Amino acid sequence: MISKANLTAKVLQLERLLDYQPNSIVSKTIIDKKAGTVSLFAFDQEQGLSAHTAPFDAMVQILDGEAEIMIDRHKHPLKKGETIIMPANQSHAVKALSPFKMLLVMIKQ
Repeated sequence: MISKANLTAKVLQLERLLDYQPNSIVSKTIIDKKAGTVSLFAFDQEQGLSAHTAPFDAMVQILDGEAEIMIDRHKHPLKKGETIIMPANQSHAVKALSPFKMLLVMIKQ
């Protein structure tokens, strides 16, 4: 694994920066600034995040596998290479349909 300090000014393959763990969700923040955060997540199959809201818009890009993202009770199946934007203050949840990795970009207002 590459440390956060060693990520800048490097060509990265994001899906290789963290590994799957059995029955777990693994996360790694790669940018944490006042303006927002960029984080990576690896979900084992059937793992997920229950419905919640965030005060900021967030973009999810699927890097590997398949997931279901529910926004305001509407299910959105996503697979590798697909992206969705979750609006601020709307309920959303995440479920792994297979082991999957995602990039989460949160822009603070």
